Amino acid sequence: MDPATIGARIASAAIGPLIKRLFRPDGPGAGLVDKPVRVSSLVSFRGEKATLTEKDLGTIAEEIRKRAAKADPRYAALHANVQGMIRLGLAHALSALGELDMDDVQAVRLGPRALAERITVVAMPGPPHVDELYDELIHTVCLHILNFFTQRSTFVARTLVEQSQQLQRLVDHVDLLIDRTPDPLSADATFERRYAAFVTTRHNELTIFGLDLDHAREWPLDVSYVSLQVVGGPGTSAPASAEQQLGARDHDRVLLRGVAGSGKTTLAQWLAVSCVRADLPETMRELVGRVPFFLPLRALTHDALPAPRDFLAAAGCPHTAPDGWAERVLAAGRGLLLIDGVDEVPESERDATRRWLRGLLAAFPGNRWLVTSRPSAVRQDWLVDQGFAELSLSPMNRTAVTTFVHRWHTATGTAQELAAQLTLALRTKQELGRLATNPLMCGLICALHRERNGFLPHSRKELYDAALTMLLERRDTERRIRLAGGRQFGKEPQIQLLQKLAYWLIRNGRSEMDRADAVAVLAAALPAMPYLDADPPQVYRYLLERSGLLREPSEGRMAFVHRTFQDYLGGRMAVEELDFPLLVRNAHHDQWEDVVRMAVAHARPVERARLLTELIRADDSATHLRRLTVAAASLEHATELDPAVRQAIADQLAQFVPPRSQHRARSLAELGSPLVLDLLPGPEELTKDEAYNVVTTAIGIGTDAAIPLLARYADHPSQHVRAHLMDYWDRFDVDRYADEVIARIPDDGFYFTVATTEQLVALRRLGGRPRIWVTGNLSTAEITANVVADRLTHLHLRPRYTTRSLEWLAAFPRLEFVHFSGRRRPVFGVPDGVRVVWH
Repeated sequence: MDPATIGARIASAAIGPLIKRLFRPDGPGAGLVDKPVRVSSLVSFRGEKATLTEKDLGTIAEEIRKRAAKADPRYAALHANVQGMIRLGLAHALSALGELDMDDVQAVRLGPRALAERITVVAMPGPPHVDELYDELIHTVCLHILNFFTQRSTFVARTLVEQSQQLQRLVDHVDLLIDRTPDPLSADATFERRYAAFVTTRHNELTIFGLDLDHAREWPLDVSYVSLQVVGGPGTSAPASAEQQLGARDHDRVLLRGVAGSGKTTLAQWLAVSCVRADLPETMRELVGRVPFFLPLRALTHDALPAPRDFLAAAGCPHTAPDGWAERVLAAGRGLLLIDGVDEVPESERDATRRWLRGLLAAFPGNRWLVTSRPSAVRQDWLVDQGFAELSLSPMNRTAVTTFVHRWHTATGTAQELAAQLTLALRTKQELGRLATNPLMCGLICALHRERNGFLPHSRKELYDAALTMLLERRDTERRIRLAGGRQFGKEPQIQLLQKLAYWLIRNGRSEMDRADAVAVLAAALPAMPYLDADPPQVYRYLLERSGLLREPSEGRMAFVHRTFQDYLGGRMAVEELDFPLLVRNAHHDQWEDVVRMAVAHARPVERARLLTELIRADDSATHLRRLTVAAASLEHATELDPAVRQAIADQLAQFVPPRSQHRARSLAELGSPLVLDLLPGPEELTKDEAYNVVTTAIGIGTDAAIPLLARYADHPSQHVRAHLMDYWDRFDVDRYADEVIARIPDDGFYFTVATTEQLVALRRLGGRPRIWVTGNLSTAEITANVVADRLTHLHLRPRYTTRSLEWLAAFPRLEFVHFSGRRRPVFGVPDGVRVVWH
């Protein structure tokens, strides 16, 4: 019989008074307090003013059973012992009302079926062989309980309040948008609609840097964007989503550091586009309705830094705003200022840039700010006194690299079979995997892999050599593109000219140059290249349009498509010019670091030894450590080097191992050098902090060559160190890391974190663990299938698992605790013996 029919037969007139006795009388008003009134506080058999005893609950249960027997012959026909068990089970179910962690409005929203499930999970099971009848009866009781709730004098008011609260959240969101939006009929609003369209068009694409022969150079940002991760200051452990961190309420001012090609500019573009589209997730609510100003500092250094009225011109926007519009936006605290590339400002001008920022911050409080820079361009506390939090972009982990590779192949229309081949190569070839740490290098590798039918170089220099061959030779040869007059440039003449432009920019501390200066540089070089037979403006136009390496970010201004190409070519030019003293004098400047590294790669063995020896020459200069660091980082590019020079670098670097701080640990990790791994000690005789710093360095290097060292720290007594090893499992080969590191971590009250199905499977292969912390978006089916059921005692889940019944946890017979993080929510279907804990 349908439960609703039972409910109709057991009429409200008969059962209503019994249900009413279970709850206290209404108080005055709408029943509103600081926190929702729980059902458990409404029952009349709990608390100091209880009016029902346990015996009374049994009496009410027996009365309900008798009414059911009158209403349905099936209940009357049951054996007396079974009817007694029904009475006892029903009494326990009624008692469970006092355990409900919800209010009456939430209970009504659940409905009688779900409410019955909630109260039966904490009550004793029903009589055997009559489960269906017993469940129907519980359902019927819940139906009448909910009917009673809806008739309470406070219910309507409370329902309206609950609905009002939901509406209020929506209204708050809309109000926030309205507050940050001018009058729809005003000139400001009309302009902002045009400006939003400009931002979307201008920034909603990524450049492939001319590496495609058959496809457009630009990708849609929303197709190709890969979520990045950041780490914070000292003491911060696991990486977190860059987008969520930058959208957090307490991160309204952020200095974001990242190496060349790590995605700083792309992230700023994504934020700008997301703002004007207003399609941000709740975690980024602080950016709703803001007006983005994307200001690339490389385009601003040739003239005075702009005032707000000049922001649009600095951002390359051709539209004319109403008078005072930018000042009104900033005065209202509606702006999102994306200041990109402090490292591209000449070092002598950075103090002026900082003063400019401080002036804007003082004049226009309440806006949000993101300033980006290479790691070593500014000191650690450069903007701390202005309330800036400092975040650093993490290298792409294996999951991000795999995602990028597949999206690259999708965006360029390339077969996914090639993506699968490349993904396998990146995981199995250590040298190649070390190169794929950021979006720029991943893009180069994808393009070369496709164009060279799977053959890939093993070093950064070889990678750039191959890219230049493809860009400067094959690209136009295959397209049969020639210079006006029938002549075609070869690869070497183009490199000679491009490196002169690059070296001019480096020596002058610039990232852009006037077109007239570029033409003058070419004019000075062409007399030594008479075979080109072309005038300088014509050569400039050819290089701009055909090389794929140059661009004009604004009218009359020239720059390389990415700074790494400029540094690569500038390093080559420095070697040809024998400018080793100049390289040594400037090696400690961030704008010269990659130039020096590339110079080491281009130099002949004798020249290489000379340059590195001069770099590490001991002196009392404050810049010595920085030059030593650059020399150590250059060793990976030294294909042939006097062993004595290599040993001298190792000896000096050993003075700074083990690292004494997280800052030093990250600096050593950025070298990415096997030499650093060789120098890092095991945990013996290290303090807890030193051990943590060594692990940070080895993890930061990020190759599987670090696994044997990390395995030595797996049984470290500090849980902080062991948790650090768990947090970065995804940086390495899942199975090898599991076998050599995870397997050695003792399970003495330690939570093993898993983010992917592969990690969960690996943990199962190791025999499972008693305590597991699920950090990824795993389904309940994946968890139950891959967790060793008879070992699990503690499980930590994300709050999203509370949206459904927790009955699936019954698959783990030894489970004692389920932990959730965040704001407490109602849970239901919790198996017997399992305790739910909120943190």
